[in-house]
Amino acid sequence: MNRRLLVILLIALVVASVSSYVIVRMVGKSMNASKPLPTSPMVVAARDVKIGTILAAADVKLVNVTGIAPQGALTQIKDVVGRGAISNIYNGEPILDSRLAPMGSGGGLAATIKTGMRACAVKVDEVVGVAGFVTPGMRVDVLVSGVPPNSGNNQETQTRTILQNIEVLSAGTDIQKDAEGKPQQVQVVNLLVSPEDAQILALASNQMKIQLVLRNPLDTTVNPVKETQITNLFGGSSQPQPKASTVSRKARPAAAQPFTITVINGERRSEAKFASTGGQQ
Repeated sequence: MNRRLLVILLIALVVASVSSYVIVRMVGKSMNASKPLPTSPMVVAARDVKIGTILAAADVKLVNVTGIAPQGALTQIKDVVGRGAISNIYNGEPILDSRLAPMGSGGGLAATIKTGMRACAVKVDEVVGVAGFVTPGMRVDVLVSGVPPNSGNNQETQTRTILQNIEVLSAGTDIQKDAEGKPQQVQVVNLLVSPEDAQILALASNQMKIQLVLRNPLDTTVNPVKETQITNLFGGSSQPQPKASTVSRKARPAAAQPFTITVINGERRSEAKFASTGGQQ
């Protein structure tokens, strides 16, 4: 065989071997990279769940998620069924332990009340209720308007902020009876307050008119607010009292007083009257 041809074949064999080795290594790395990542089980909502709902097996489902489940996520159906939702949960959203009430606490509004707090119902006017801004999770300030007791002669209406940064638990309507016994709908808002604040709201609800003021949920600062009176609204519009008339009047001279002179002539006695100076007799 030609020696030159033998060298060419040998070189081709070496190149083919090196190429095969490189291709095998690249394919092996690609196969290792395509291995599935570890998954974790997690319970998610199978449909929209409203606040206060007691979860049933049909409301949730178990899925596998790639990687590690979020912190606080529940991984077993039995840990979810029978517990009340303390906030709205949407379809496909992970069920976190912090979004559910403790086991056995039930559902409804009671399940959303935090330990040591109270839910206090407050009647508000239709404008506040119909406006729709008072929804669960919002933050409001509570204002009262009325005439303070023991105000004496100052019977002016005052408005004062009695509570600030209060969380709204729920808002809706309630059926109550008026003075004639007829049913009527009233707007009711349930606020999450401390026991002391619940007493303040109960007293204010019976004595004064209550108004809720919406605030930014991120603004949690509580600042003292001075009360406002009706006269404060018109402080610059008071009209001065009319001044007393300064027209000078000439003093009238006193009436002239006459004087009498008695004239005695022997046995005769007579009296003569004369007017004062400047007067007429």
